[in-house]
Amino acid sequence: MKTSAFARRLSLSLLLLSAAGSAFATNPAAVPAAKVVADNPAAHPTFTVRVVGKGQPMLLIPGLNCTGAVWDETVAHYQSQYQCHVISLAGFGGTAPAAVTDPLLPAVRDQLLAYIKTQKLSKPTLVGHSLGGFMALALSAAQPDAIGPLVIVDSLPYMAAIQNPAATVETVRPMADKMRQQMKQGHMPAAAQRQMVAGMATDTARQTLIARWGMVSDPATTAQAMYDMYTIDLRNDISRIKQPVLVLGAWAAYAQYGSTKESTRAIFAQQYAKLPQTRIEMSEAGRHFLMYDDTVWFLAQADAFLKQPAVAKK
Repeated sequence: MKTSAFARRLSLSLLLLSAAGSAFATNPAAVPAAKVVADNPAAHPTFTVRVVGKGQPMLLIPGLNCTGAVWDETVAHYQSQYQCHVISLAGFGGTAPAAVTDPLLPAVRDQLLAYIKTQKLSKPTLVGHSLGGFMALALSAAQPDAIGPLVIVDSLPYMAAIQNPAATVETVRPMADKMRQQMKQGHMPAAAQRQMVAGMATDTARQTLIARWGMVSDPATTAQAMYDMYTIDLRNDISRIKQPVLVLGAWAAYAQYGSTKESTRAIFAQQYAKLPQTRIEMSEAGRHFLMYDDTVWFLAQADAFLKQPAVAKK
């Protein structure tokens, strides 16, 4: 395998436009009813929240262009044990966009931290997929004492370093800015997007949903979020994280490029080298959307991690 080919494919899978929203949920019966909680949406214009279940708090953060409905099956599994705060970022998956700031993701991070404080959520568990995993790392690095254990689903601390481990924010910025300008012009044709998302999930119905929600996301929001992912490097910042972290990666989609579980794990291990308490596991069946492709494995890994005494006590 040529490392560059694998890196390009992994980079695409982590960053491609992807979503699954409530209006097009594949299993409506799995969508739990939401609980109304006292909240002030004006205090967090960059996201909305759906609260389901009871128990210890858990925040579930979706990936690029996803709404919180991407977690419906996960929430159905955890709602009897956790009070699930399901996040949907404004502008993703057809939700109404907010004013796009530069940068955007730090504003989302700060508003999520404020939400945790105002809702008096004691060390919530964070579950994040792709961009959501990046956000979970950013939250915990910013306020380690406010956050509980993390479950990171196919995400890394610095996207640009997938293709070039020596990349820095400054060397990447010109390319990232050009990408941002191009993405603001609108989404790629539906056929091209469908071809790209085929490598992100195995089920064709899921692929259709992923492509559809990418098409209805706000281009300016998506462009800025992508720019931020390329120009914010958390590899050093994660050294401040105090809580245990489970990192779940996918390599099955890359087998055709000659990748192995070990070579994929090595990329993850390199990026998470400064994270004090981390466990990295690789799915042998799931593509980027592990919660869809390898549901039993994903939930079993998360369950076992969250039940460990060192994790459960927070």
